[in-house]
Amino acid sequence: MKSRIPIFLVCVLSYLFVVLPVTPVFPQELTDGSRLVIEAYPDTPSEKISRHIYGHFAEHLGRCIYGGFWVGEGSEIPNVRGIRTDVVEALKKVSPPVIRWPGGCFADEYHWKEGIGPKEERPPMLNTHWGRVVEDNSFGTHEFMDLCEQLGTEAYVAGNVGSGTVEEMQDWVEYMTYAGDTEMGLLRKANGREDPWKVPFMGIGNENWGCGGQMEPEFYAELFRRYSTYVREYSGNQLTEIAGGAGSDDYRWTEVLMRDVGRRMDAMSVHYYVVPNTWQKKGPATGFGEADWFSVMRKSLELDPVLQRHIAIMDRYDPENRVQLMVDEWGTWYDAEPGSTPGFLYQQNSLRDAVSAAIMLNIFNSHARRVKMANLAQTVNVLQAMILTEGDKMVLTPTYHVFEMYKVHQDADLLTTRLQTRPYHFEEGKVDRLHASASRKDGKLYISIANTDPRIAEPLEIELRGARASNIQGRILTADQLDTHNTFENPDQLKPQRFSSVERTDRGISLTVPGRSVVVLQGEIVDAP
Repeated sequence: MKSRIPIFLVCVLSYLFVVLPVTPVFPQELTDGSRLVIEAYPDTPSEKISRHIYGHFAEHLGRCIYGGFWVGEGSEIPNVRGIRTDVVEALKKVSPPVIRWPGGCFADEYHWKEGIGPKEERPPMLNTHWGRVVEDNSFGTHEFMDLCEQLGTEAYVAGNVGSGTVEEMQDWVEYMTYAGDTEMGLLRKANGREDPWKVPFMGIGNENWGCGGQMEPEFYAELFRRYSTYVREYSGNQLTEIAGGAGSDDYRWTEVLMRDVGRRMDAMSVHYYVVPNTWQKKGPATGFGEADWFSVMRKSLELDPVLQRHIAIMDRYDPENRVQLMVDEWGTWYDAEPGSTPGFLYQQNSLRDAVSAAIMLNIFNSHARRVKMANLAQTVNVLQAMILTEGDKMVLTPTYHVFEMYKVHQDADLLTTRLQTRPYHFEEGKVDRLHASASRKDGKLYISIANTDPRIAEPLEIELRGARASNIQGRILTADQLDTHNTFENPDQLKPQRFSSVERTDRGISLTVPGRSVVVLQGEIVDAP
């Protein structure tokens, strides 16, 4: 006799998995599997994955700067010249290559001369974009450059085009980088910095189609031509001038900039945010269901065709591949945490964000020919943060752990990959189940893999062509629930673990990638005879 499930039990199960906000634990199932081919021929030319793809972004927004990086010299929280020590030491472990500052939207209302000199003489300002809070300007140019030096990272300074003047931007560059005794050079020295700093990257405005001035691309192109004329290189400083580029899929903006000022700019930005639902009601960072999980996976993967279209436009105007593409704002964006100030954009960070970050970093890697920088939004306490702080407490997020796992790709040689993977289905939609990238550096092979499917563990056969791998080791980031996250009370709920379910085969590597996971493999690479 066949057993039957009582109808009331069916209703109860349906309620648990569909209605309740608590994310369910999914069972693992095996399917027939996927196949990844990696071209690892030693003499095949390849693009280098710029370390700047693993860059960061720190805006005067919410508690990113104040309470995140900056606590002041008199704070009881351990600090070096006002910059909190625990945050610096944590970030050093992910090898941060570059930090973008002071914005964001804030950049186009920031007047740098208000943030130098004795702190008690710095005038307060109103942060009109983010919460309308009054800032005391205690964190300015000297403090930011000190932060970069403590981290051993490079500076990306975003200049004010929206409300600033050409003279103001010209003076700022001279103040930071000129060694001689001009008005700006002497002013810097009087403020305690004898030698100039190196500033490799200068942004000419930010989102000037929106918060940076509501401009049309033709008008911004004219402004870029004017402002960039006065952004000069001094005292051996080599400066990459970055034009404020498009938001997501605004391909017309890219077309106009490449057509009108493509020969003048060194790089152009693009911004890409993943929002599960609508901008008005984005959805929660935790306590979500599979619909929101699937939406984030789908929109993370859609970054690839968006970049392809921007790059295709750039290729038409710049076939020599001179102009770099900088994705200098990217990440997930949800509703602010209940009880927090909405304008501070404080959100939790879960396993979902880790898988999304892994996908997008894989995509940046794959476009290494043109994409030379990406800056996660943002570093501390804002949006898809690497670190959360509360008073003297600090917690590392799942996204932080992805960056720590993926740092092996920095300045590595990109390997050509071809992935055939089965789909992850949800309701009427589907996306690729697996997403991967691979690189090679100093005799080692690195493979990073994300599984978008919350339920199904996917067998994967990796074929290496032109090489063999030995001493294969793996690490994995995963959890039972989709919204698993770290808290101040339980900071190690989600962190990388050793992944040993990897086998060598005659053709390469065999493994099963668990559902809702990020896996990074590392091995010694030996050229095939």
